[in-house]
Amino acid sequence: MADTFLHAEDYLGSAGSFCQQIPGFQVRENQLALCHAIVEAIEKQGVLTAEAGTGIGKTFAYLVPALLSEHKVIISTGTRHLQDQLFRTDLPRVLKALALNTKTALLKGRSNYLCLHRLKLAPHLGFINRETAALLTSIGQWSKQTTSGDIAELNQIPEDSYVWPMVTSTTDNCLGGDCDYWADCFIVKQRKKAQDADLLVINHHLLLADMTLKDEGFAELLPTAEAYIIDEAHQLYDVAARFFGTTVSSRQLTSLARDTIAEQVNDAPDMAELRDYAENLETAAKDFRLVLGEAGLREAWLRVQYKSSVDKGVHRLHGALEDLLKVLQLAADRSRGLDQCCERCAIVLQQLTRFLLPNSVDAQAANHQTSSNQTVSNQTSSNQAASSQAASTDTDVLWYETFSRSFMLHSTPVEVADLFQQHTGKFEKAWIFTSATLQVNQDFTHFTENIGIDSQAEKYHSGVWESPFDYQKQSLLYLPAGLPQPSASEYTRCFIDAALPVLAASQGRAFLLFTSYRAMHTAFEMLKTSVSYPLFVQGDLPKHQLLEKFRTTDNAVLLGTASFWEGVDVRGSALSCVIIDKLPFASPGDPVMQARIDVIKKKGGNAFMSFQVPQAVITLKQGVGRLIRDVKDRGVVMIGDPRISQKAYGRLFINSLPAMPVCTDIKQVSHFFQQAEVAHCEALTE
Repeated sequence: MADTFLHAEDYLGSAGSFCQQIPGFQVRENQLALCHAIVEAIEKQGVLTAEAGTGIGKTFAYLVPALLSEHKVIISTGTRHLQDQLFRTDLPRVLKALALNTKTALLKGRSNYLCLHRLKLAPHLGFINRETAALLTSIGQWSKQTTSGDIAELNQIPEDSYVWPMVTSTTDNCLGGDCDYWADCFIVKQRKKAQDADLLVINHHLLLADMTLKDEGFAELLPTAEAYIIDEAHQLYDVAARFFGTTVSSRQLTSLARDTIAEQVNDAPDMAELRDYAENLETAAKDFRLVLGEAGLREAWLRVQYKSSVDKGVHRLHGALEDLLKVLQLAADRSRGLDQCCERCAIVLQQLTRFLLPNSVDAQAANHQTSSNQTVSNQTSSNQAASSQAASTDTDVLWYETFSRSFMLHSTPVEVADLFQQHTGKFEKAWIFTSATLQVNQDFTHFTENIGIDSQAEKYHSGVWESPFDYQKQSLLYLPAGLPQPSASEYTRCFIDAALPVLAASQGRAFLLFTSYRAMHTAFEMLKTSVSYPLFVQGDLPKHQLLEKFRTTDNAVLLGTASFWEGVDVRGSALSCVIIDKLPFASPGDPVMQARIDVIKKKGGNAFMSFQVPQAVITLKQGVGRLIRDVKDRGVVMIGDPRISQKAYGRLFINSLPAMPVCTDIKQVSHFFQQAEVAHCEALTE
């Protein structure tokens, strides 16, 4: 690959085939420079952290060297939607421009593929009404036509429909090689393609799941690659924390109960006690949800574990699992399905033990160690594998979440750097980490330390490739003066008062991004009586539908929280203003955040400056990045939080944002939009 950069320049340069074959393609010097750096990293099996500004074309910059390298390459991105875009849109265009026939594959997590065994069981899972039966009929018809089994093909059924978990598998309920449908299994076929591919597109969840499986000695889910390219790498820390931890959820328990009943109907009709114990487990899970309190809680387990009602509830849940396990052990040899339910029951029983009061754990462990050892097999989930490691190091935090009808009990490692480094083989292959938001105050330390990259290593390199957008001309940062501190009770009201003249100047066409649902809904109630623009609020529709309505509605205003701060791409004048209520610090009550703060303090560090501020900076960069998505875009960012101007750390936020002109006078905002309108009219008459 010694001459790869010359080849890349031939393709991506002014005389290259990309200019000739891809409409609208523009030569970008920073794209070529980034491409060259990626070539070097792949050739030397090095580690590269690359911040690539919005609009640089980083996807082409890494696809060209990946395809020309003649190595096996895995590309991991943040979400399955980005996977689809990369694999179905970007990759075919690059392959055509390079005139290559490289063998490529797309692999998603198993929940994205139809499971034929689960489809057979679905009618016996209970609560099948007319609507569900109709959906299952549609899925059954599609199952006979599809070649991939990817549920995204059946787009008339929403991806978040309740029916999909009924007909897709999890690591818990997959029967593996003992399944009657193994020869026709869509996941098996897709994994075979993944093994054979020279370039494979996955997502971070799948990457981390595979790392965990490999570390425990199970069969490799992904092929061994010589280069890994991690796009949207800023998300990796949070994904790793989830995958190296464990979760016991009401959905997991309900699924176990209903699968047991379905398997009993098919393979043990004479064992009615299986149904009784399974129904008892489902009831115990529902009752336990009630004792945890109101919906929307996200708290440390320590806050509730000593409450009598919670202690009784978790023991009842534990007992229900224990009772079900005993009868499943008797039925396990009836079928692979019942045997697998038995294994799942043993695993979740072991995981739930961590949430018993300390003085009862030893007794419980003594009672159940033998039965657990008998039933836990090589089908053990990746989460359980990580659990034993986390439990032995005493560096994880127990916490819980409540939703309207469900709950989740989590055990999450406080730090993932060592765990991640162990799984990557200490980065012995080529690793390229790229995103538009990796630096904090022109420094990569926050990112590299979080995932265990040795920035002093000989083969480590980093760089920043700036966006081609002219932020000095295309944008304006407005910091309104006189707003109270964000902790003040009247803050949201004052913030909206300050935002109204901005919305008038932009004629709507705005995102309002909030750090809490409460503030978002309070703002919505105020705006309903203050503006005449169409208002859209997160939660009213699925995200993709909400965005489509925003794009196609004149002068619309969209209010959103966390999920709208990143991964949203609205180009053109439909989005001309991004208004942010507060600096996006994580909630101080977040149990994982608090545990991380405690660890840093114990080591003598400054948790606020070394962790809380950098995390907030990355999130703010993502939010601001929603505004300018094209060389023709123009717009204003308003940040209401006065701390960005008043606090010393505010300078870190400003320094980390694109170099936009800053103003505090609303007249300058109005003038900016007037100029933008004049420029737009002139462009139309040319």
